[in-house]
Amino acid sequence: MIYYLGGVVLDIQVNFDDQKNKILVTLNGDLDLNSVSEFKRRMDEAIEGHKTDVSIGCGELRYIDSTGLGVLVSILKKVKEYGGTMEIRDLKPYLFKIFDATGLTNVFKIEVAE
Repeated sequence: MIYYLGGVVLDIQVNFDDQKNKILVTLNGDLDLNSVSEFKRRMDEAIEGHKTDVSIGCGELRYIDSTGLGVLVSILKKVKEYGGTMEIRDLKPYLFKIFDATGLTNVFKIEVAE
């Protein structure tokens, strides 16, 4: 959990599912300048440890800025180095618009929440 100005900016849950052979991530809060360093560090550790596919659950993600988008691209590149795939799940429609406006809908496999 990352704290900023007395509040939680981003809660990051990273687990490995042995049966699916996949890194499962859940984000709750804001993926922005205040939280990307810790998120990238945790993801780098998980990917180095398992070298497999990644699924990022964004059902509780409230906000993402350009640094958040950049770190997701960086993580995708690392996953692809190992022949893995990365999916973004449960993305809120208003956040999907940011991915769409930046052309990242052509880069990521994205599932939009209803």
